[in-house]
Amino acid sequence: MAETVVLKVGMSCQGCVGAVKRVLTKMEGVESFDVDLKEQKVTVKGNVKPEDVFQTVSKTGKKTSFWEAEPEAKEAAPATPTKEDAPSAPTEEDAPSAPDAAADVTTAA
Repeated sequence: MAETVVLKVGMSCQGCVGAVKRVLTKMEGVESFDVDLKEQKVTVKGNVKPEDVFQTVSKTGKKTSFWEAEPEAKEAAPATPTKEDAPSAPTEEDAPSAPDAAADVTTAA
């Protein structure tokens, strides 16, 4: 059964891309793959297990993780902030005091 596995792989150059392509070319069951340096995304299609693809790409030494699926990412994103979620306006205690305000405090004593 063909499966599509999408990974996020920390690649910084064409050498990194080449290393990922080399290990995927040798992997059994891989029918096709796409390595996107800009997106840091590796998509593998074939008769493969996600964990096996993850282990194979990890052997390159590049930081590798499973790509978050779009629907999950949207669900995980917080809804519009409510009043309780929004940061409160700075109070006088939070605000840095102006030099003349500090002078008033010392002269008032």
